Amino acid sequence: MAATDRSPTLEILARGPEGFSLWNGPPFSNGQPSIKLERVPCTNAKFSEDGSRLMVTKSDSVVSIYDCSTSKEIRTFQVPNILAAALSPRGTYLQTFQKFSTPQEKNVVLWNTETGDPVYQQFQKNMTKTTWPSIRFSSDEAIACRLATNEIQFFNGRDFSKGTVNRLRVPGVAAVELSKAPGSHVAAYVPESKGVPASVQIYACEKDLQSQPVARRSFFRCSSVQLNWNHGSTGLLVLVQADVDKTNQSYYGESKLNYLTTDGTHEGLVPLRKEGPVHDVQWSCSGSEFAVVYGFMPAKATVFDKKCNPLLELGTGPYNTIRWNPKGKFLCLAGFGNLPGDMAFWDYTEKKQLGTTKAECSVTSEWSPDGRYFMTATTAPRLQVDNGIKIFHYNGSLYFKRMFDKLYQADWKPVSPDMFGEISELIESVDSLKVNETKPQGQGSKTTQASTKTTFANPPAQKPAAYRPPHAKQAALEKAELFGESHTEGMSKNALKNKKKREKQREKKAADAASES
Repeated sequence: MAATDRSPTLEILARGPEGFSLWNGPPFSNGQPSIKLERVPCTNAKFSEDGSRLMVTKSDSVVSIYDCSTSKEIRTFQVPNILAAALSPRGTYLQTFQKFSTPQEKNVVLWNTETGDPVYQQFQKNMTKTTWPSIRFSSDEAIACRLATNEIQFFNGRDFSKGTVNRLRVPGVAAVELSKAPGSHVAAYVPESKGVPASVQIYACEKDLQSQPVARRSFFRCSSVQLNWNHGSTGLLVLVQADVDKTNQSYYGESKLNYLTTDGTHEGLVPLRKEGPVHDVQWSCSGSEFAVVYGFMPAKATVFDKKCNPLLELGTGPYNTIRWNPKGKFLCLAGFGNLPGDMAFWDYTEKKQLGTTKAECSVTSEWSPDGRYFMTATTAPRLQVDNGIKIFHYNGSLYFKRMFDKLYQADWKPVSPDMFGEISELIESVDSLKVNETKPQGQGSKTTQASTKTTFANPPAQKPAAYRPPHAKQAALEKAELFGESHTEGMSKNALKNKKKREKQREKKAADAASES
């Protein structure tokens, strides 16, 4: 049996004004995706981390849970005045945040998605990107924690009836990030206060090991941080951002990338070789390497090992986005947002570039779970025109494209990469793949219509010819004529016309001389 026969099928969620649909993902048998689940009205939809459950917000008081193996709705929750909702990594719990009327009201509720029962409740005054979801889980849901005033509270993720099983006191803590796989450590961010620098500290989650942080890093000029754990929970990347750049070189402020390890072998800056902001950083699936896009434009991209040694330089260009293939073999380097959409695809194992292309005005981008396809989407409300989905093959050639009058969301259904065969077994010939165009229901804008006529598959890049001055070109032509060579290929129409005119003049002179003699 071939590896592709054993592999699960890919699925794509596409959401517009009327709701979401589920498509069967590539490869498409007839060039177009088939519909697995017809349009379901909703205002939001989100898969669990493992792809087993789908959370669908149908109104400000109704949230439904779907079983992704059957695409059937398994439970509906009636939650009045809901402001936010989130699924736990394996879809066991639904977490909701409601508008509260009194401080005594417990407006954050954790529900069991199988039974529909609330298993934990608490009060939370407000919600930000930093503080939501309120309860964080490890990937296996064994460990859970939440941020409280001056402390981090821990729970048994499989039994919330035990309540808070442990408390870690961290004065001034403003953000936490629990490591995912395994949930062995937690990172705590404490902002700058009264002349004391900001800091990030790593603690072990086990109660007996929490007396001292296993790693710590302090920073001045720190407005916010992004905390990024690797797979394996051995390393933490800390992107420190300041609103103001003291050197006045950047309107967007200043950023520094720090790296801390749980074994204490590294606590310091990542040695970036170009001045300027850090645009994006991502760990590989193995957790042994990370890729960074950094520096003033044209930005530079480098892959580092977990000791901060550079492994591969990906060159420079108009880039601000890095996406690492789930199998760890391919990388996509791109320039989205206010950049023109250039994309470069790299084979990391072979250390070579596979191809380049463009996906203008892309808002979201991600590799498929099997690592063969890369999807970009132009969505509203970020962009109100030319909404659509493009799917590229791993080397950058366009495989599929569909335009929409309005598109809000396009996501792959998560599947564990381990369920797919090796990339070399999965890769099919790109020669048989072609671009498939589908017009939107309405005619759309002129730019939309024009874009559907364009073929995006890239021709092989031609090496530019060296500049040759006019007298050198003429000398080459005369030399070619002298040795009886043909140099008509590559000549312009005017050059060919003048050449024929000169030949006729020479023939006429020769004929006149013969008649006179």
